[in-house]
Amino acid sequence: MADQIAFRVNGTQHKLAVDGARSLLSVLRTELGLTGPKLGCGAGQCGACTVLLDDRAARSCVTPVSAVAGHSVTTIEGLASNGKLHPVQEAFLEAQAMQCGYCTPGMIMSTVSLLRRNPHPSEAEIRDALAGNLCRCAVYQRILSAVQRAAQKMSG
Repeated sequence: MADQIAFRVNGTQHKLAVDGARSLLSVLRTELGLTGPKLGCGAGQCGACTVLLDDRAARSCVTPVSAVAGHSVTTIEGLASNGKLHPVQEAFLEAQAMQCGYCTPGMIMSTVSLLRRNPHPSEAEIRDALAGNLCRCAVYQRILSAVQRAAQKMSG
């Protein structure tokens, strides 16, 4: 049975008739065509599906779409502005903090959430904030460098 669920995605209001028990990830990818969030484990453990839910990192594979009614969701597609990459996206490119790229959208979204809460995180705080994001290629040192570079960029 379909529910009418209204929520904002990347600044655009949507009202969708979908089963409220479906995952936010499924709705983002299937109904809205947003393929940045990836299906990894399907259990909220790998972080590949991470989006911002009201500016907080959330695992979209385990978030029922009914839970986002009336809220704002940001995906990796919504970070760039006026054709310019977000500073975190720039930092990940500059630090070459990706190899296969599958984990990158989730890593970036978790980093954006962290830096909005804590603009000057310590290395330990970065590691803690990204602990739920797994990288199959193991480029963790470059990811750490990218987060540190992004913090510097965003603080001026």
